Order: sequence, then structure tokens, then C-alpha cells
Amino acid sequence: MHSEPVPAPAPDLAPEPALLTIGAVAERTGLPVKLVRHWSDLGIAPPADRTEAGYRRYGPEAVARLDLARTLRDLGLGLSTIRDVLDRERDLPEVAAVHADALEARIRTLRLRQAVLRSVARRGADAGELTALDELVRMSAAEREAIVRAFVAGALGDVGTSSFGRGLLAAMPELPADPTAEQVDAWCELSALVRDPALAAALRRMAEYAARHAPADTAAAAPADTATTGPADAATAEDGRRAQEAERLTDAWVRRVSAAMDSGLAPDSPAADAVVTAVVAEWLPGQSGTPGAPDGDGPAARARLLEQLEMAAEARAERYWQLVCVISGRPVRPSLAPAGAWLMTALRTNPTPGARATALEALYDGAAAPGAPEGPGAGTVDAFASILAEVERLVSAVGPDRFGDPTPCADWNVRALLDHLVWENLIWAGLAEGSPPTDHGADHLGADHLAAFRAAASATMTAFRRPGMLERRYGPAPGRRLVEQLLIEMLVHGWDLAMATGQRPGFAKETVEAVLPSIREIYGALPRTPGGSFAPEVPVPDGSAATDRLAAFLGRRVAWTR
Repeated sequence: MHSEPVPAPAPDLAPEPALLTIGAVAERTGLPVKLVRHWSDLGIAPPADRTEAGYRRYGPEAVARLDLARTLRDLGLGLSTIRDVLDRERDLPEVAAVHADALEARIRTLRLRQAVLRSVARRGADAGELTALDELVRMSAAEREAIVRAFVAGALGDVGTSSFGRGLLAAMPELPADPTAEQVDAWCELSALVRDPALAAALRRMAEYAARHAPADTAAAAPADTATTGPADAATAEDGRRAQEAERLTDAWVRRVSAAMDSGLAPDSPAADAVVTAVVAEWLPGQSGTPGAPDGDGPAARARLLEQLEMAAEARAERYWQLVCVISGRPVRPSLAPAGAWLMTALRTNPTPGARATALEALYDGAAAPGAPEGPGAGTVDAFASILAEVERLVSAVGPDRFGDPTPCADWNVRALLDHLVWENLIWAGLAEGSPPTDHGADHLGADHLAAFRAAASATMTAFRRPGMLERRYGPAPGRRLVEQLLIEMLVHGWDLAMATGQRPGFAKETVEAVLPSIREIYGALPRTPGGSFAPEVPVPDGSAATDRLAAFLGRRVAWTR
């Protein structure tokens, strides 16, 4: 018996995916229903169907589209861009790259704004400055550069084509994308500095000076390999060479002057003339080919070098260059002001080679020393000994608790002044004995300042009392002038110590009166400018004590108080 064949079962067909309600889509994506509806209306996740009642129904792909949309939205993309990506109208990698660049720009702005706020907090800036700085932050790098460029162009005017002007315009500050706190502080300071009319005036003076003293034909002076590229390129190349040479020369004279300063050499002393001579010799070749170039060391050369140093000594201009270097991440040269002041004083003191030494040599052989009206003799040393004893009394009254107190010498506190008193005795005693000079930068006090002073004073007295010392020649000066010089140092700085510590100096009136004419002869012609040994003379009432008149002549304020 045969049975009928059983028909094969029909193959399984996947059921139609169930459509999702808007609530189900919201639940699966974690998005609010209101947001799903809004994005749906914008075409980001359109419904697959609607019920007879008009309710939306979504297919499974809606969940995937909404998940991607949320991710892109969190990254900051706009909804229209998101829709284009989802509809394949825009390539996702391309969109991601563009948006990454936009985010990078935004991050830089936020970092810069954060740095500005921290700078304001550090410096205690006011609301007006904060507003101005915020405007700078919102600007592009090109807009920020344009502000400085406009300032420089306005300051230079029609002399912007000088080598100085070209260099100034070429060195625009470039604030990096992620600036340091120092760079932001420099921008803050620069933004205020470029509004200072005095800076604009100083830069214009420098540009005018550079234009007046530039070589007659800069382009013609350029080597052949640059001359073929055109006058502008040749001028730029020549500017670069001249700038490098100026840097080299500056390094050279700063080294020489710094060494002199470290050794304790006063710029208005005759010995400073040797430093001036060496600097002028290095400087002269760079003047070749310029209008009115000096042909050797002499009054004309020294006057021109002094003029150049005075032009470059403008503090605002120096600060401008320092800030530009900080902002642009370039090395910042330490201030040239101390070394420049020293060299300018040395030039003013020695306008002609050897003139100061010649004048002093004639002076040294003229007047008699204090305490010895009829000529050199033991009275000179006896007068000095009495002054030294009074200084020792003043030193002995000073305790270590006063070391940090200020003195009439602006750069010294009491300890530094005591150290100088000891050093002066050591240096002059060594000179009288023919010993090597004592290191000016060393600590000469140690743990017992009074013992150090007594030991140095004893060495001085031993050297000065040697037979024949007063008549012996020490360079252009007889020994009695060495004694006189140290006597003056002890009088002046002893007075400084007395004023700083609330004491009254008891120097012998007759000795002070006797030495005053010598002080006026020796120091009267010295320049009383920054960098010199003495400030301008201070007027004192008639009848003032001799020590007060001496101090006032050397620039001390007699009514000075701690």
C-alpha cells in the first residue's frame, strides 16, 4: 500500500521587522521623545510609516542614525552637516577632518583666553585692561600682527625704508597657538606699550639716525650673488649682515665692559680709558663707508660712539625688543642698560684718548696733600690714620641686624657698604705694596665684619708707613696721592655708613676742610650722569658741617633718612 507523498515544508521567511513607536526609539537611544521628534522633522531620522491615526513608526535604521547623530552633535557638528553625512551627501572622513581643524582653532582660542585670565589674576589688571586683552584674544594672528605693524608704520612714517625700519617691520611678534604664561604676560605688556607716544617717538629717532648714517649705496655694497636678485633683496641681505655685525660688536663691548665692572673699575677713572680705546678699535671698522665716518680714535670717533649709545639707551625701545623676542620664542638679550651706562660715562670722562690721565698727572704733581701744607710728609698718613680710626668706630657700632638696611648709595645695603670699606683698604694697600688686586666680587667680610675691617685697615697703615712710600711713584701719581685718595673714600663712605645707621660722624674738621679743594679738583669735571660714581651736587645751607658739604658735593642728600 502506498501512501501519498508528504509535501516539503515551505522555507522559513524572515518576518517583517516590527516598526517602532517614537517612545520605543527614545528608549533605545536614550534621547528625549521631544528631541527625537525634532530631529525627525529635520530629516535626520525620518519615520518609515505612520498609523491611520498619524502616529510615527520608525524602522530599526532610525536608531542607528540617531546614535550617530548624537555622537556627531556631541563633537560639535551642526545639524545640517549631520543630515548630509547621514544621507551620504558628504563624506564622513572629510567632515571629521574639517571639524577637527575647527575644534583645534577653538581650543587655541580657549587656551589663550584662559592664559589671559591667569595673567590678569597674576598682575591685578583692571576691567578696562581685561576688555582690551579679550579683544586681542578674539582676533586672528594676522589681525594681532596688523595692530603692531600699524603702530610701527605710524611711528616710522617716511623713514620706514631705513635699515632700522626694515628690521623693525620684519620682526613682527608671533604669539604661538599654545602660549606660555610669560608669552601672554609679554603680549599684555606689549599691548600697553604700543600705545605709548614716547615709544613711537624713540623708534622714529632711531630710524632717522639709521637713515642719516647708512652707507650711501646699500644695494651696490651687496655681494654679487645678491645683487642679481634686485635692489630690495640686496638691501635685505645687507641688513642681515649689518645686524649680525652689530650683534657681534655688542657682544664684544658688553664682555669688555662687564669684565671692567666686575673688577670694580669705575667708569670715570683714568683706567677706564683703556677699555674705551679697545671698544673704539673694534667699533671703527663698522663705520667705514658711512657719512662722516671717523678715520681713527679721537674726539670725533668717541663723540659718534657716544651718540649711538645714547640713541640705543632708550629704555622703552629696549623693552619693546625684549617683549617681541619673548612673544616669538626667540632668545632675549639681558638689558644693556648697566653696561651701556658704564661705557657712556667712560666716554664722557675720556672724550679724547689720554686726556683724563694727562689732566690728573698735572694735578697730582700740583697741590699738597691734606695735613701736610708744606709738602708731602708723615702728616698725610697721620691725617689718614685719624679718619680710619673714626670709620672703625662707626663700623664697630653696627650689628648684623642692620646689614639689610638701605644706605645713601642706592645699590648698596649696609652689608654691601661695609664690604666696600674693607675692599677699598685691601685694594689700596695691595697697590702700595705692589700686590695683585683683590677680587672685587668676593665676600670680604666673612663672619666678623669688624675683624675684617680692622685687618684690612692694619694692612693699609703698614703699607702707607713704609719709608719712602709718599714720594714713590705709582704710575702718574706720587704715593701721597694714594693716601689722599683712600682718605677721601673713607670720608665719603664713612659718612654713608653713619647716615645709614643713625650715627653722627666725628671726622676731624680741619682734615675735611683741607681735603675739600682736592675733591673739587679731582672730581669736579666728572660727568654727573647715570653710571658715574657721583650724582649731581646737592645744595646745602650755609654753615653746614664740612662733612655734609663734602657729601653734598659728591651727590649725597644730606637730609637723607632711613
